[in-house]
Amino acid sequence: MAVAERQHLTKAASALNLSPSAVSAAIKALEAAHGLTLFHRVGRGIELTSIGRRFLGEARETLARARNAGRLLDELAGAEKGVIELQASQTIANYWLPRRIMCFRAEHPGIEIELQVGNTTTVTEAVTTGVAEIGFIEGTIDEPSLMSRRIASDRLLIVVSSKRDADAFGDHVTDAGKLLSLQWVMREPGSGTRSVFEAGLRAHGLNADQLDIVQTLPSNEAVLSAVRSTTAAAALSESVVAPFLEKGDLHALPLALDLRAFTLLRHKERPLSAVAQAFERHCTNDVH
Repeated sequence: MAVAERQHLTKAASALNLSPSAVSAAIKALEAAHGLTLFHRVGRGIELTSIGRRFLGEARETLARARNAGRLLDELAGAEKGVIELQASQTIANYWLPRRIMCFRAEHPGIEIELQVGNTTTVTEAVTTGVAEIGFIEGTIDEPSLMSRRIASDRLLIVVSSKRDADAFGDHVTDAGKLLSLQWVMREPGSGTRSVFEAGLRAHGLNADQLDIVQTLPSNEAVLSAVRSTTAAAALSESVVAPFLEKGDLHALPLALDLRAFTLLRHKERPLSAVAQAFERHCTNDVH
């Protein structure tokens, strides 16, 4: 699963705290035991075969069942211990969750929290398949198997480097041509930041396809670095850009975008473990 999800043997080995040779040997042993090929080695990368893709779903469900069995034993023992598997999109994982995780761990030192960072699409899939008990995404999703609950609010800002004359936009951006005249650095499709920004543009009668997108990058930090060093614009969370606005490295353009929700996801039919329920209460009691 680790190799399949990362499509990279060395990155999977690092995540598992194993050597690449140990991971490679385990995969080869599994393939040899059943006379099947699960991965294609393509250059320095690795890709699932069609058989590997079919097996991945079963592997996820099997490991999820094993984790649920362990949680049940912890609860039957009556001890406040266990592991919570979380997944969160980048802005939440980097700016909203850390303080709450640390506060929870201080109150419940016997409970471990494993956090994986993704985007809205990958987090939703993880909760749907049982890889994660709880997910956190930016915005909202329409997934019938999941329950969702708003836990916080955030605002996207359109920012440009101080190298660019932001005053040229005046107090309000009312002319679509002013935005269309900019070059843009965007987050990847599937990210909450991008989907919320595109919805905000539509509310102002614009379409993302009209923008001059010069680069798409897979993280807030990469987008931030690109904008700070060029004259391109980007839409990023206020939490991400606030320090750079204060220092004067960035300017926020005066286009009002609606607040977006930070949303907690859990499966409708798969009950949370006792420790995950405690963490859910910890997060939802702090709604703002």
